[in-house]
Amino acid sequence: MSPMFYGILAIVIFVALLFCGMNIPYAMLFGAAVSMLVYKGPIVAGTAIASDLMGTFSDYAISVAPMFGFMGYLATYTGIGEKLFVCLKKFIGHKPGGLAMAVQVASAGFGAICGTPQSAAATMTAVAYPEMRKAKYSIQLSAMTISSGSTLSVLIPPSSILIIYGAATEQSVGKLFIAGIGPGILMMILNCILIFFLVKVHPDWGPTTIRVNWGERWRGLKNGGIIEVIIVFALAMGGMFAGLFTPTEAGTVGVFGMIIVTLVGRNLNFRKLRLSMLEGVRICAMIYFLLAAAVFFGRVISLSRIPQYLGEFVASHNLSPAAVLALIIFLYFIFGMVADLLAMVLATIPIFYPLIVNYCGYDPAWFGIVIVLMMTVGALTPPMGPGIFIQKLLITRYDPNVPISLLFKASIPWIVLCMIMVLILIFCPIIVTFLPQFVM
Repeated sequence: MSPMFYGILAIVIFVALLFCGMNIPYAMLFGAAVSMLVYKGPIVAGTAIASDLMGTFSDYAISVAPMFGFMGYLATYTGIGEKLFVCLKKFIGHKPGGLAMAVQVASAGFGAICGTPQSAAATMTAVAYPEMRKAKYSIQLSAMTISSGSTLSVLIPPSSILIIYGAATEQSVGKLFIAGIGPGILMMILNCILIFFLVKVHPDWGPTTIRVNWGERWRGLKNGGIIEVIIVFALAMGGMFAGLFTPTEAGTVGVFGMIIVTLVGRNLNFRKLRLSMLEGVRICAMIYFLLAAAVFFGRVISLSRIPQYLGEFVASHNLSPAAVLALIIFLYFIFGMVADLLAMVLATIPIFYPLIVNYCGYDPAWFGIVIVLMMTVGALTPPMGPGIFIQKLLITRYDPNVPISLLFKASIPWIVLCMIMVLILIFCPIIVTFLPQFVM
């Protein structure tokens, strides 16, 4: 029987288990294990599972995850996100849609020391959503502003998704972090532009609020979390960018800087420190197990020779790199509509990554940023749209009767914007590739 059969078998079992509700790593591990068992027998399958699990858990490349996870939860529990929003609200909140724009900038700043969209969404919902609704902002704009703003955390370093991609493709996490800065800033700007046009079309969605004087603004700037973010980001990312230390060391320096600035600001106590450590360990365990399952799944896909078959198909039919890329992006868009896109990305990286990098010649970091953007699209696209369901759950406390259909309808402009961003990166890849070339 052809080796391809066993790769297809692993994918089919994995997808079927996902639709049955099994968690991503378990479904991936089980599908690959069954395929390997049938293909190579129990001894080889058991040895391969043990080898890949232990190899991943002891891989220095993903030791970057614990410290950045810890740093992100320190930022969450010490209220830096709240302080950022309050400060920015004083500067631009009085403009039409200003509170929504403040959420975007605050989410970008918070993402620079957080790294997880879930934390950003929870923080901004608790802080900004009541403020926007109190100012008579529409539910659509309020909810989708927070949802789109939180996804900036997947682009702006230290992104946990980029850590996962880097480990799965054996790419430098440090270069991926640097590669995400330009697209992250551009995406934040585009989000603000979209808010401006939405408020122009629907003035009642984002009415103006009371303007505060400059004295109040400068006091907000002094005590608004911006200084803390700049210090921690400069220590961690700046030092890594300058080649002073590795990504893992950058995470440690970032944690040290975060502890110092929060102690000085009297925002940190033992309870918050303990909660941050527990949550950091929890997300680290999730990332490690997810990657271990993905590594073993990738081994099965490699043994099935599916990537080689696809490469030979592309070569024999003279398909252009642009056509291959367009097809892959289209497939990810479809995947995002019906399944968890992170699962699909990890399952398809062993297939698509060699095709994109080896046969088409695209930059690995650039492809990682494009995949991350497609994950953002998938998080907002019906019928699955996990980002929309999470946002509905978060705002239930404030607006319990919001129909999910309203949020899906409101997500359409943001989905279009994300696809525009993908097109921008396709035609102007230097946005991604410029900064990484300076990393040592």
